[in-house]
Amino acid sequence: MSISSCTCGQDVTETELMTRLEEVIKENKDKAGGLIPALQMAQIIFGYLPDMVVDRIAEGFNKTITEVAGVISFYSFFTRNPRGKYLVRVCLGTACYVRGGKEVLEAIKKRLEIDVGETTEDRQFSLEVGRCFGACGMAPVVMVNDETYQRVKPARINEFIAQFATDEELVLEGEEK
Repeated sequence: MSISSCTCGQDVTETELMTRLEEVIKENKDKAGGLIPALQMAQIIFGYLPDMVVDRIAEGFNKTITEVAGVISFYSFFTRNPRGKYLVRVCLGTACYVRGGKEVLEAIKKRLEIDVGETTEDRQFSLEVGRCFGACGMAPVVMVNDETYQRVKPARINEFIAQFATDEELVLEGEEK
């Protein structure tokens, strides 16, 4: 079975990914607080934390699956769902919310046809909400992966998304495919 790890861009087998996971567990299991770095590395390796990874980490750290799942759900960085190539995070902190962040979020949800916490079927986009990106004077703010976009307008969401879109279904209305 060959699966693609979203972090390296190369096809790797499930066996190779699990071998990497075993190394991470071995390196962190005896360290105080080693669970969180192990989860972080596992998410980098797999792109998210699927059940088989959570089960193996729980076993490797001699913890219950419930304990590990509790840590995962506490920290917003972790995800149990596959993420898209582009992680779109809309700031809904006070300044962004007041200056139209909610409307930007609604426009993105409509354009991508997904809700917060979901990923498009083609795995190009995932949508999340943030609480403050530290650019309040430039609100509303959207982050795509590690890039910050300021003064995003709901009426310009088609153009905004189009700059990242790689599949034909996300071509702007009126453009030829």
